[in-house]
Amino acid sequence: MEQYDPATMVFLVIAAFIASFIDSTVGGGGLISTPALLATGMPVSFALGTNKVAAMMGSFTSVVAFWRAGKIQKKVVLYLMPLSFIGSALGAYVVYLLPAALMKNIIVFMLVAVAIYTYRRKDWGDVSNVKEFGAGILTATILTAFGLGFYDGFFGPGTGSFLIFGFLFLGYNFVTAAGNAKALNFASGAGALVSFAMSGTVYWVYGLAMGVSMIFGAIFGSRMAIKHGASYVRPLYLCVTTILIGKQIYELLFK
Repeated sequence: MEQYDPATMVFLVIAAFIASFIDSTVGGGGLISTPALLATGMPVSFALGTNKVAAMMGSFTSVVAFWRAGKIQKKVVLYLMPLSFIGSALGAYVVYLLPAALMKNIIVFMLVAVAIYTYRRKDWGDVSNVKEFGAGILTATILTAFGLGFYDGFFGPGTGSFLIFGFLFLGYNFVTAAGNAKALNFASGAGALVSFAMSGTVYWVYGLAMGVSMIFGAIFGSRMAIKHGASYVRPLYLCVTTILIGKQIYELLFK
């Protein structure tokens, strides 16, 4: 993989655009970009590291778009982002200490619960009805930001879905929940990227090329979310969460 093939580059750039278009709103872009990298014969560790470089470029673009549109609760997010960063770095550090099989069982159950709850609440996330940040809710929010950051660094799949669900539960509408989630996801991704870069498991040329493509995908994806609101974000969120459930079940049964 040290020689950069033009055909491979084109394939990865196209995959990156599609992945970022989806990921910019509800997460889950790794379902497309990571398998694309693995399909080129890239070792798993390098595929994850290279994908993280590209994903961070797209994620940052999404955060800027939501921020400019006023779809991020700045006061809340700025306090929570460092917690997600620290949690992710810690999660990446202890990744080999916890059994991945146990995590997969837990995550399938949680994703199913999130999807069912969201589906049954037909009007959930249409308008903002943010709860007062009392001591209990504040503590739960802090623990969630740190915990999901840790999970993202350690395991990863479904982080965007869980973050959006958390902000919906606090009373934010779907678009603002997606914007807040993307900001925390960016912070946790930064923590993991530091770990990958330090370990040398990144193909920078592929990662940066995919990153440029992800910037454009993120611009178009976030604009769609901001323009069409909950009517667009809700079904996309449920679709990506369902695909994540299917992926985790498949890996539990057949791998």
